Amino acid sequence: MSDETNLETLSETRCFGGRMGFYRHKSAANNCDMQFSVFVPPQAQDGPVPVLTFLSGLTCTEENFMVKSGAQRYAAELGLMLVSPDTSPRGEGVPDDPDGDYDFGLAAGFYLNATEEPWSQHYHMYDYVMGELQSAVFRNFPGDQERHGLTGHSMGGHGALTIGLRHPEVFRSLSAFAPISTTLHSPWGQKALGYYLGDDTSAWLRYDAAEVARNVADTSPWKRILVDQGLADAFLEEQLKTDLLEAACADSGLPLEMRYHEGYDHGYYFISTFIKDHLEHHYATLTS
Repeated sequence: MSDETNLETLSETRCFGGRMGFYRHKSAANNCDMQFSVFVPPQAQDGPVPVLTFLSGLTCTEENFMVKSGAQRYAAELGLMLVSPDTSPRGEGVPDDPDGDYDFGLAAGFYLNATEEPWSQHYHMYDYVMGELQSAVFRNFPGDQERHGLTGHSMGGHGALTIGLRHPEVFRSLSAFAPISTTLHSPWGQKALGYYLGDDTSAWLRYDAAEVARNVADTSPWKRILVDQGLADAFLEEQLKTDLLEAACADSGLPLEMRYHEGYDHGYYFISTFIKDHLEHHYATLTS
């Protein structure tokens, strides 16, 4: 591993014939140190492999997906590198929710670029995911930058859809688990974007998955967008509103495959049940 990005290795361990690691580096976008995790499959010994980045949800860090999803087993079989960043800036001087709530501030960066003070000094997760995270990964790990997919859960599903749909030249495959499908009509989104971006809701549109999907002018880069949603998810009706994403994709012609599952909730038992399908979807798309 090179040190081109001054990458600090926090831990590395053998996993399914590959390597599971956690890393830290300095981020100018977020004005703090950031951490992320990478699973390198055994096939990377023979050359660069496709990459899937997973964006996690509220309260999560770079650890949750790697610890709870069980994705490494399938990634090792396929030959797919996994990347998962932290969900917000952290550290001394990084502001948090003034009331200490879980749905804003630390671990709730919403994958946007804040414009309001004091948040604009640190909360630029959109730029971080698009820039420094990719630089750190592709300079230091054997991933193929031309074969890069994006997925995420809840707030991270919102991030995957809003970033991925706007950048098909970067992310060649796309999926989500139980995404916040509209920040404009979700209490979580209204609170976060109100703080980060201010009261002018026109500035929110670029960070609303349904609005972004509705306004995709060229759908040809997308052959299939996979979204899974549990019907026992306590947040479905009030916060996630996946019906609005379905309607938006129908309007623009995006090839959304929305799968609803009886009895599944919002947690990682749900994700671990369907993670194999998502990895196979990304691998097939990235290698076709």
